[in-house]
Amino acid sequence: MEEPQEVEPSDDWEHKELYDRVKSAIFALPSRYDSDINIEGLDAEDLFSLNSVLAATIEDNVVETLNEMRSVWDPDEKYADCSFIRQAQTFPDVLFVRHTEGGGIEPLMGIELKGWYLVSKEKEPSFRFKITPDACAPQDLAVLFPWALDNVLSGSPELYEPYVTSAKRASRYVDYYWKELRTTDLDTTINRPTGVEPYPDPKSDKIHDRPVDDSGNNYGRLARSGIMDDYKERMWNKELAGIRVEEWISFLKNSEGSQVKIGEF
Repeated sequence: MEEPQEVEPSDDWEHKELYDRVKSAIFALPSRYDSDINIEGLDAEDLFSLNSVLAATIEDNVVETLNEMRSVWDPDEKYADCSFIRQAQTFPDVLFVRHTEGGGIEPLMGIELKGWYLVSKEKEPSFRFKITPDACAPQDLAVLFPWALDNVLSGSPELYEPYVTSAKRASRYVDYYWKELRTTDLDTTINRPTGVEPYPDPKSDKIHDRPVDDSGNNYGRLARSGIMDDYKERMWNKELAGIRVEEWISFLKNSEGSQVKIGEF
């Protein structure tokens, strides 16, 4: 099995220009992002819980910001009847859709969107990707937005350079890791669902690949697959208030149980 490469829609796809502009908007989004959330007064040991508490809100705000960036991805107003929408508990969790008569929608592309709290105890993003490749259209993206508070220990969420790859590549890469990269004596067979197409019925859960042997529940951990190793290293070396992210994580781990209020630093 060869290392999976990036996948993009063909140049003759009618929405290819839109796709390119949406990708540009995603990379430009951190400079446009603004949040009304303000965090103060947490115990130091509670700071690690922020990702689980704020993840959905931040992801909602990202979708709102993308819609506000219409001039970037639709400068000629060809997609006036289109917008980004969230859909809960299915893949992809963000759709770019055309709104049709009668309240219907026509998906044009999708984004599987996740946030990564940079100073989380786990150090790396918790981004599970078990979607079978056939459920991913060539134009679908997997996007990870790292974030931290603007004063590091307090303040409002601030976004940084996103990790962006094609959803189909992400799906293939977790299989590549499972079968080729890790050292194991276990059965590496992966069972795939059949009859799967992009943008499945939200009520259907038959779009996940399932390994024969996964007693540790480790299949699908995208950050462990090696696909984003260079990116993770770059983020760990990023400085927040003049201190590397890795050093902040170590500091916060050592502060657990201190009962020091974050707002008092």
